[in-house]
Amino acid sequence: MASDMNDYFNKKKSENGGFGKKSTGGSGGGGGPQMPKIDLNFGGGKAGIVYFIVAVVVMLILAKPFTIIQEGERGILSTNGKYQDQALLPGLHFILPVIQKVYVVDTKIRIINYASRIEANSNTSGIVSKPAVTVLDKRSLPVSIELTVQYRLNSQFAAQTISNWGFSWEDKIINPVVRDVVRNVIGKYDAEALTQMRNNLGTEIEAGIRKSVMEQENSPAILQSVQLRDIVLPTKVKEQIERVQIAKQEVQKAEQDVQRVKQEALKLAAEAQGIAQKKRIESQGIADAITIEAAANAKANKIIAQSLTPRLLQLEQLKVQGKFNEALQVNKDAKIFLTPGGSTPNIWVDTKNVKQRTTAQ
Repeated sequence: MASDMNDYFNKKKSENGGFGKKSTGGSGGGGGPQMPKIDLNFGGGKAGIVYFIVAVVVMLILAKPFTIIQEGERGILSTNGKYQDQALLPGLHFILPVIQKVYVVDTKIRIINYASRIEANSNTSGIVSKPAVTVLDKRSLPVSIELTVQYRLNSQFAAQTISNWGFSWEDKIINPVVRDVVRNVIGKYDAEALTQMRNNLGTEIEAGIRKSVMEQENSPAILQSVQLRDIVLPTKVKEQIERVQIAKQEVQKAEQDVQRVKQEALKLAAEAQGIAQKKRIESQGIADAITIEAAANAKANKIIAQSLTPRLLQLEQLKVQGKFNEALQVNKDAKIFLTPGGSTPNIWVDTKNVKQRTTAQ
């Protein structure tokens, strides 16, 4: 080994004309100073190892032997074209390039809008717009149903779902089920009755879709909700419903008018009955008052009659005679009427004032 090194340095010394000598330039080797040459072979086989390592690093970078699964996603690992049964969870996963490949599927909630018009957000990720579901009612009249279906891929069986249905599993499971259930439900009713039973229809359609999706093998999808947005009826049916509604409104108005007239009649009858009752009560009160007064007078007269004696009558006659005498002193022309027998009462009239009359008891 030492001899090899000595030979190497002697060879370099002879080529450069010895260490410490300057080259004078020119072709004769006597030029200016020259840079020492670098051996790129690194002693033979070492360069091959470095090149191999560099090539491996570049290949790994280009081949990307890892994948990252985001939250709300699952990875379907395929090894030589065969899917692994268990889906890859969110996180970092290493794979064998060329041999293995990972397909990322979305497990977040997705929406399908079945509408007559394409909405502005139809291109948003996770939202798909499809034409309204057109079906026939009980009388074979076309009816368009607008729905919003919310669902998501069942992450537990994501690998089996992709393996059985492929990546277009939504068009093979959700869409056919929705159209089939809507067709069966709407076909049982007449178009005129659909708008009146909107809530019941929505509940029945959602229950049918949920049942059909859950009955699929391995439950490929989880149904979140089904919302019945609108029921679009044919023009003739709409016009007929409007006519019926107008007729019902007119009938209701007539019934309300009749009820109002009845109420007014009852009110007037009650008022008249009240007035008549009031008059009867007043008349009865007056009659009762007269009767009571008559009975009181009769009783009083009876008591007075029983209390009269000849001496009492003579005394009363003397009192009246005294009043007459006093009157004659003032008016000598007064006329005096005596009752037959001279008993009281006696009546006198002042001739100077014809309107003045006095009755003495």
